[in-house]
Amino acid sequence: MSTQNRIIPPSELIVNDDGSIFHLHLKPEQLADKIVLCGDPSRVDMIASHFDSQECSVSNREFHTITGTYRGKRITVQSHGIGCDNIEIVINELDALANIDLQTRQVRPNHRKLTMVRVGTSGGLQPETPIGTYVAAHKAIGFEGSLFFYANTEAIRDLPFEAALKEQLQWPIKGLDPYVVNCSEALYQQIVGDYGDIVRGCTIAANGFYAPQGRQLRLPLADPTLNQKIEAFEYEGQRITNFEMESAALSGIGNLLGHDTLTVCYIIAGRQNLNMNTNYKQGIDGLIELVLERI
Repeated sequence: MSTQNRIIPPSELIVNDDGSIFHLHLKPEQLADKIVLCGDPSRVDMIASHFDSQECSVSNREFHTITGTYRGKRITVQSHGIGCDNIEIVINELDALANIDLQTRQVRPNHRKLTMVRVGTSGGLQPETPIGTYVAAHKAIGFEGSLFFYANTEAIRDLPFEAALKEQLQWPIKGLDPYVVNCSEALYQQIVGDYGDIVRGCTIAANGFYAPQGRQLRLPLADPTLNQKIEAFEYEGQRITNFEMESAALSGIGNLLGHDTLTVCYIIAGRQNLNMNTNYKQGIDGLIELVLERI
């Protein structure tokens, strides 16, 4: 049976009694084509405070959604929590709202493309990404493996870059290989382009905040030199600019599903200088305004 004609069973496509998708509690008519993603549910209100009008606000667990209008553009703001495992849920459910008939449980015949820009915080790894910098993940590096559970990933991955990573980093984590994917080039040009206010980045999406990003509290690290090797890595003139926790799954799964995706981050930690800015609201609000203007 083709994917188009397959009737997706209730155990795989879970629909609530009110007709909303399982985790997000959203209904298809509540979703805009343009979506701004963020990790923190409270940041949804911060982003939506820029809207001219709001038509719905829905919350469930860490997933908070507001759809409204910004200067004539209908936009959905969606929180996803922390990590690629969470954003994997969000991307699939947003796609289901757009491209699956929740009543017949069949894929719609005409694909609806979504534009998804994640606005987040991040740790800078290079001198050109100090605290206060805006960085766009033109290339996203997954240290968490979620993409490997999907078929046909070779078509969207940068395999030579992956090989260079494993060689130069002397990859220490057995059974878990890094993967590398690009963002949507058209969306990158739309959001970053030649404006000169956002750095072109190679961003690592780690599968944790502490040891996977080289932070040591009470437990020793499997490879205490991994961050130094990451900072020294270079491939075809490209260096790794920053750490965060969602960009690779967003770009990888979004690409497989036929959507335009991009992650842009505000640098709040300088990993080389060992400094941190916890009062970053004003800075990230400036990045939010840029994204809302350009999405």
